[in-house]
Amino acid sequence: MANTDNVGLELFLTGLRNQHAVENQAVSLLSRQVERLENYPEMEARMRQHIEESKQQAHRLEELLTGLGSSSSSLKDAGLSFMGNMAALAHTVAPDEVLKNTLANFAFEHFEIAAYKSLLALADTVGQSGSRSALEQSLSEEISMAQWIDQQIAPTTLRFLQRSRAGTTAGV
Repeated sequence: MANTDNVGLELFLTGLRNQHAVENQAVSLLSRQVERLENYPEMEARMRQHIEESKQQAHRLEELLTGLGSSSSSLKDAGLSFMGNMAALAHTVAPDEVLKNTLANFAFEHFEIAAYKSLLALADTVGQSGSRSALEQSLSEEISMAQWIDQQIAPTTLRFLQRSRAGTTAGV
């Protein structure tokens, strides 16, 4: 039984480390995107808010890891942060950058939602129900951001089309 508990706890710790790296990736990704959203001020403002939420989520994960006698993975953090920067840069050359970013961000938020749901399932199973509050708060923030993006897909697409038809800077 102890071996099973150790396996579950290790899986929970790995999940916390992975999600910490994902939050750092989100900060890098969104930070690059907001630099280029001068024509979409409401999106820029909401993304800046979510950058701060993501930083707090990473901090909550660090606290959970520390409380369990562990820490985040610098290698995972650096690797995913780098990937976030590269993903943001990859879209800058696309004429429909804002649309690509909106769709990618929608998918990314759902990845994070799934990860937090997985961590919550593990928390109770491995005797870490004290972690629920922090994980639920982060999950709630991710759901809120995903819902906001969902509501922005059509208006962003139509604004992009309008700007394109007018011959103005359509991407960002």
